[in-house]
Amino acid sequence: MPIPVLLPLLLLVLIIVVILLSNIKIVPQASVYVVERLGSYHATWENGPHVKIPFIDRIQKKVSLKEQVADFPPQPVITKDNVTMQIDTVVFFQITDAKLFAYGVERPISAIENLTATTLRNIIGEMELDHTLSSRDNINTKITATLDVATDKWGIKVNRVELKNILPPPEIQDAMEKQMKAERERRESILRAQAERESAILVAEGEKKSAILRAEADKESAILRAEGVKEQKIREAQGEAEAIELVQKAYADSLRLLSEANPSDKVIQIKSLEAFQKAADGKATKIIIPSEIQSLAGLASSLKEMVSDK
Repeated sequence: MPIPVLLPLLLLVLIIVVILLSNIKIVPQASVYVVERLGSYHATWENGPHVKIPFIDRIQKKVSLKEQVADFPPQPVITKDNVTMQIDTVVFFQITDAKLFAYGVERPISAIENLTATTLRNIIGEMELDHTLSSRDNINTKITATLDVATDKWGIKVNRVELKNILPPPEIQDAMEKQMKAERERRESILRAQAERESAILVAEGEKKSAILRAEADKESAILRAEGVKEQKIREAQGEAEAIELVQKAYADSLRLLSEANPSDKVIQIKSLEAFQKAADGKATKIIIPSEIQSLAGLASSLKEMVSDK
């Protein structure tokens, strides 16, 4: 085959190959392609390789099946008590039907934003300011339920809606800050008073325990002193009893020895004179002298004179 004829043929084959290769499409994971054929919906391609017929099939929309986040700017809303606030929302949604998403509504994200603002105005309009600020979770739940029903025909599922910021007017913000400051000061005063009360209770309990301990110590000290005095008196009494016993024993021994010695009448008279001498040393005012002792006294005087003469 001549070269002039071969070149156009090769060029044609190359063009066909390029066209075929360019129409081989690979759909990635968590994505789908909405395909039209001759202007009408044909199929939804899931992940994997697909071949598109050139000039006949067209990929109308590439749709991600991942959960998506739409952060909408603040929207002015009016409460039931005529307070205008700025509220911005965050919507978490996921596309469940690519065909409905492609053909259900024009600009679906913008539609969700407008629907969120309308729903938010309706809900906040039935609530007063204080209730609005304290019912964020309730508002989120109501908006989520409303949007999920409304976006179902668009192939979109709204998982949740979060109120990002709630901004009242500046004058109300100032009043709220003053109120919060007063509340903090009140709580601080209460906590300080409770701390002082607990401190006073602890001090009183400490003083009470200290007084109890001192009383118990004084009591134990008094008991110990009394026991010491008692022990001392018992020892003194025992000592005196032992001394008396020893004296009586010594006296009994002396009488026994004197009896065993069989003393004469003179010795007995001398012992009687010694006993009388001891009695005379006492403090008695009257002393009765036995007759035997009187004779002994005369005998003693005679003996004294005899000794003096000698």
